Amino acid sequence: MTGGAVVGREVQPVAYPRGRVRPADFRVVEVPVREPGPGEVLVRNTWTSVDAALRLRLRETSPPGYFPAFPLKQPLDGVMTVGEVVASRADGFAPGDTVWHAAGWRDYAVVEAGRPALGGVGTLRRLDAGAAPAQAYLGALGANGLTAYAGLVHVAGLRPGDVVWVSAAAGCVGSLVAQIAKIRGHRVVGSAGSDEKVRYLLDDLGLDAAFNYTAGPLPDLLRRAAPDGIDVYFDNVGGDHLQAAIGALRPGGRVAICGMISQYEVEQPAPGPDNLMLAVTKSLTIRGFRASGLTHLLPEMMSEVGGRLRCPETIVEGLANAPAALAGLLRGDNIGKTLVRIDSA
Repeated sequence: MTGGAVVGREVQPVAYPRGRVRPADFRVVEVPVREPGPGEVLVRNTWTSVDAALRLRLRETSPPGYFPAFPLKQPLDGVMTVGEVVASRADGFAPGDTVWHAAGWRDYAVVEAGRPALGGVGTLRRLDAGAAPAQAYLGALGANGLTAYAGLVHVAGLRPGDVVWVSAAAGCVGSLVAQIAKIRGHRVVGSAGSDEKVRYLLDDLGLDAAFNYTAGPLPDLLRRAAPDGIDVYFDNVGGDHLQAAIGALRPGGRVAICGMISQYEVEQPAPGPDNLMLAVTKSLTIRGFRASGLTHLLPEMMSEVGGRLRCPETIVEGLANAPAALAGLLRGDNIGKTLVRIDSA
């Protein structure tokens, strides 16, 4: 980077949301962009991720064992993004390289090579820009793809003949889980929150059954979609969905809990499932996980499913609209991966 001083923008939280996320809970500020030091690169960010789990860090204290809460009036460190290296003082990185890292929701980022971020999944990494569009590494070829693959295949221990139910199946992770299960020859049931999303699951992804969970009592809807029960439940929602799954699981069934979006914006968490005794009587396995603990499976995921998965994109234009994009995602406005295309400062 040469020439005069560069100024970039970054989105900062100014208040922890009470209930639903509002754009007014954030501000966009201009900040000077420094030159990279030894072992660092300067990246001009082009795409940044929007994920429901960011809501867990937009509170005074994040859940125990999770990534720390975002400090107010500070940049949101720990948001996946992709961009182009502008200047480098780190071995293995050169200007023009496409990379991912975890300093998103800003125009420019100075990133230390080799420094772990997001448990390792967000550590600075050079990407093959010729293999896929850069933003695909924020979805099917990145942490979301890893979550889907590792959760279904390794955490849930997918077995031949399993019937799989995926909640929030029209979202990024859910749609990837459903596709992986279909590729492996399984009967797959998906649920989502609108008739439009159900049509997408049936017509575009080719699921065996799908239902709008708002259309009636959830156990009845699931029973009609999977009359003989299910063997695997991939949980993105929690709450009543988890309870319905426990009721529908056959003996030896497995649950992989990746998220609980139904709980993210409530001020008082709802009571948990009241049928957990069935986990004993049916010999169920219920296991939560995070992709950041399974980064060793990233090469396996890319080899097994890279280039075979579809992930539609809900694109929001402009860095300043990142908070609105998050609010929309939490309302369920998206299909597939929600992304912000960062415009130039």
